[in-house]
Amino acid sequence: MNQHRSKLSHKISRINAILRKEFIQMFRDKMTFAMMLAIPLMQLMLFGFAINTDPKHLPTAIYSEDNSPLVRSIIRGFKVSDYYDVKLQANNPEENTELLATGQVAFSVHFPAGFSEQLIKGFRPQLLIEADASDPSASSNAIGRVHDIINQALRHDLKGPLANLKAKPGPVDVIIHPKYNPEGKAQYNIVPGLLGVILTMTLVMITSMAMTRESETGTLENLLAMPAKPFEVMLGKILPYVVIGGVQTCVVLLAAHYIFAVPFAGDLTDLMAGVMLFIITNLALGFTFSTLARTQMQAMQLTFFFFLPSMLLSGFMFPFRGMPNWAQAIGEVLPLTHFLRIIRGIMLKGTQLLDHQQDLLALLAFTLIIGLIAIKRYKQTLD
Repeated sequence: MNQHRSKLSHKISRINAILRKEFIQMFRDKMTFAMMLAIPLMQLMLFGFAINTDPKHLPTAIYSEDNSPLVRSIIRGFKVSDYYDVKLQANNPEENTELLATGQVAFSVHFPAGFSEQLIKGFRPQLLIEADASDPSASSNAIGRVHDIINQALRHDLKGPLANLKAKPGPVDVIIHPKYNPEGKAQYNIVPGLLGVILTMTLVMITSMAMTRESETGTLENLLAMPAKPFEVMLGKILPYVVIGGVQTCVVLLAAHYIFAVPFAGDLTDLMAGVMLFIITNLALGFTFSTLARTQMQAMQLTFFFFLPSMLLSGFMFPFRGMPNWAQAIGEVLPLTHFLRIIRGIMLKGTQLLDHQQDLLALLAFTLIIGLIAIKRYKQTLD
């Protein structure tokens, strides 16, 4: 009996020794310990406060050929509604369509000439609403509230002899034109965005592990002994993975066309130019992470810490305009946000690369800043 207790005591002692060792090692690896706390907190904040599947206050442009009190009442109804935020007054229908294509607005409303006259006569005039349906989940709820908004806006105007116009089907015939994805297929929105997600996840991780792998395998000394400058080493490490990113792009685009039947309305050259810039951005970021991490595990942790908000706040999984202002501000800093606007615009809307100047400048600025940080942190000595 005593011998059995002695063996059990020795086992417990050995387990305690290993347990203390693991805790000491855990606390010494400050980055890993910080990630264990930061990632759950970040997930809690993002899913609890930033994610909203019912976007409201969506930017709207209006072109009206009728300036009657009835039209002004409907416009006022759009302005005070929760779903529409009238920001622009277009000068012609073409400008309305252009604002929609470039992503400046989510809806464009057109009041034709003689709208009020036909309404008063009971002819149910048509009201054209063009919606950016490239992301069906972002526009569906707002589209469903149009009739209620119009009926509510006209409730004080349709009195006396006009009161009978309130009866169903309503005083206005609303024509909804969902553009860029009229059938509301989710894969039209997801598959192009998936290219950005794949490039972000793989390229940042691969590059971030490149330098740390050199250190762990003991080949960093040979690399540092070379007369290469930091910028030259950075290019040498990044360029091979540009080819990998190009191969991934081709695979996704071929699958998008032949498997998911995603339309391609733009120019392939514009698309590849935007993809190439995004690839370089991610590789520069991965190289920067490699200068921060000491081990490949830390490099993977940094990649995941960056990838999680990129996936949630960029507009890939949830509507970007549905997030609160602070979450949108964070999303604007992330490269994936701008790349999604570029690729969805070119593929689904047929826009040109130069139509996305703000997104291009954002990617260029991010690449420049993160590249300078990487070069500055790169050490040519082992201390």
